[in-house]
Amino acid sequence: MADTLPLSIQLSWLIPLYGFAGMVLSVPWAAGWVKRNGPRPAAYLNLLVTLLSVIHGTVVLRAVLALGPQHLDIGWFAAADLDLRIGFDLSLTNLAALELVTVMSLVGQVFALGYLDKEWSLARFYGLVGFFEGAMAGVVLSSNLFMSYFLLEMLTLSTYLLVGFWYAQPLVVTAARDAFLTKRVGDVLLLMSVVALSAWAGSLEFNDLYAWSANNSLPGLGATLIGLGLIAGPMGKCAQFPMHLWLDEAMEGPNPASILRNSVVVTCGAVVLLKVMPLLRISPVAIDVLLVVGTISAVGGALVSIAQVDLKRACSYSTTSYLGLVFVAIALQQPFIALLLLFSHAVAKAVLFMSVGSIIATTNCQDLTELGGLAPRMPATTTAFLAGAAGLTGLLPLGCFWSFGLMVEGLTPRAPFFAAVVLLTNGLSALNLTRVYRQVFLGSAHPKTRRAPEVNWLMALPMVSVSVLVLLTPLVMARIDRVPGIGAFSATTTLMLLASGAAGVLAGSLLPLAAFGSRSLPQPVRTLQDLLAFDFYTDRIYRATIVAFVAGMARITDGFDQLVVNGLVNRIADVSMGSAQSLKLGVSGRLQTYVFTMAVAIVLLVGSLAWLGG
Repeated sequence: MADTLPLSIQLSWLIPLYGFAGMVLSVPWAAGWVKRNGPRPAAYLNLLVTLLSVIHGTVVLRAVLALGPQHLDIGWFAAADLDLRIGFDLSLTNLAALELVTVMSLVGQVFALGYLDKEWSLARFYGLVGFFEGAMAGVVLSSNLFMSYFLLEMLTLSTYLLVGFWYAQPLVVTAARDAFLTKRVGDVLLLMSVVALSAWAGSLEFNDLYAWSANNSLPGLGATLIGLGLIAGPMGKCAQFPMHLWLDEAMEGPNPASILRNSVVVTCGAVVLLKVMPLLRISPVAIDVLLVVGTISAVGGALVSIAQVDLKRACSYSTTSYLGLVFVAIALQQPFIALLLLFSHAVAKAVLFMSVGSIIATTNCQDLTELGGLAPRMPATTTAFLAGAAGLTGLLPLGCFWSFGLMVEGLTPRAPFFAAVVLLTNGLSALNLTRVYRQVFLGSAHPKTRRAPEVNWLMALPMVSVSVLVLLTPLVMARIDRVPGIGAFSATTTLMLLASGAAGVLAGSLLPLAAFGSRSLPQPVRTLQDLLAFDFYTDRIYRATIVAFVAGMARITDGFDQLVVNGLVNRIADVSMGSAQSLKLGVSGRLQTYVFTMAVAIVLLVGSLAWLGG
């Protein structure tokens, strides 16, 4: 059957390898083996292989539209009863996610060519981005839970390397370490569930796991632990509470990496959660935890974002918020709405972070209190920011309007609380984006923005292109048969959604802004502002509880090792040395005496055994 498939489908296993090939091709320049022509050839090679992955993915998507979903199964390792295979699911959902990953990687790399124009380690950056891209492409196509876990681990490693790209700065090193360790917590918990499922289900193919979960039941505790482990990995990748702090730390890395991280990397984590969604039915507790985590992340992330004075962090916390809504949709068994929200959020957030990168590249500043008056000086960047903000705030008829509308329409009759969460998140996001827009683009120019020019074409071209894609999102969605028209929404849903966005815009327009200052003078307002600005003091709570507990246990075990284990070993050594000192006085050095003594001892031993046996 596989031999009759088009060659593009048979070779679809190459698509993840394009990114890894870009990483390998960058090595001669990244390692300094080639110095004569600078690092730019590595960037061009990565752009070429990424373009190949986009083209190959598009051809496969067209073939699957004609032939239907396909599955590729490739033998990897076989020994005794162990048979490990690599599987690829070529469904419309996976291929749409693949197109999103590869296209965003392509525009992000073009943007990086202008943003990191004078970066001496440009080749190393592109090699890491190639590693990033290959892992993401593999995650969305994978049909196997183990391979998905393995590739998620690669994403964790690439996050660590990209966040720590400017490793000469101590703050960057700390941020990379914290981001790595935070995501590793989710990865380890996911690995526990993978191992347990491999033992109980006998297979880690998603289709086999679905059949097993439908026909088998587990003890309550076992099902709960497996379900919690399955959601822990995506929680870490999607920066969900309580593993959301890494996304804030990751803002220390280069902005082009932040574009990918806030748009498609978190999408890959959500895609894995979508794939394990049928398995979560074995654990009602896991579903409840997913709802709680998603709700806290959606509302909490939106609240924290409105108190940030760092431009990148003000936008990154909204990623946690929107992915929280995706988690709620998945927990409520609404995978199609989750996919629509992922797509519309990824495209809008990518152009938003491109505009943020343009501001930082031009002004060399990301402090909101030092920015202002950029609208007449940077028209393309201003337009891109407005397009991204409109695409995120449920504005009719852009992408998030359809996602939010479908979610509110479906939840209002049976789960009105979560419909209210969607509306509240939309309003708070609109408030935050309006606040940021006023502080950055309106008002009088500050010293750092007075002479700010528009960015170069390598940054402007992808930024404007993705802005157009955001505006064309309704046309893209209209080609999907299951997306209804505006007539599918009740007037109440439409009015509630538009009213929540308008209320957020109005509140953001009236919110007082501090010039060259970030804290309010009235004490109650300052207390609330600090509570939100410091993320509800989550990091301090971690240090006072989990970190303090681990440090205390480490001190106890170190003390036990020093006092008990080392003390016992040292006492045994002292006894041995004392015995040796005593015995050395009876050593004559005569070989005959030693042999005679051994012979006598053997005779006595044999005689004793014979006597006991008798």
